[in-house]
Amino acid sequence: MSIFKSKLEQKVDEIALKLEKIKIDSYVELMSDTTKLIKKNFVAGLSKGIGMAIGFTILGAIALVLLRKIVAMNIPVIGRFVADIAQIVEVNINN
Repeated sequence: MSIFKSKLEQKVDEIALKLEKIKIDSYVELMSDTTKLIKKNFVAGLSKGIGMAIGFTILGAIALVLLRKIVAMNIPVIGRFVADIAQIVEVNINN
């Protein structure tokens, strides 16, 4: 019986160590404090939104630069199409 108890104690110790490593206590504490959870999620959502806005702005600027270079290459069909798109974007930016 003592062998079984020592194996059981080892397993319990392993489980306790794993729970400490994943910080289950701080997770439970966070879940029980709703105002802290709401604040944390609000800040995370705000950060993601600002990051996406900055990223889309940068990608849009890069796309406009590439479109202008394609227009400058004077490829007949593509150049005219891209020129129309660039003109529409510029008119919307200026307004």
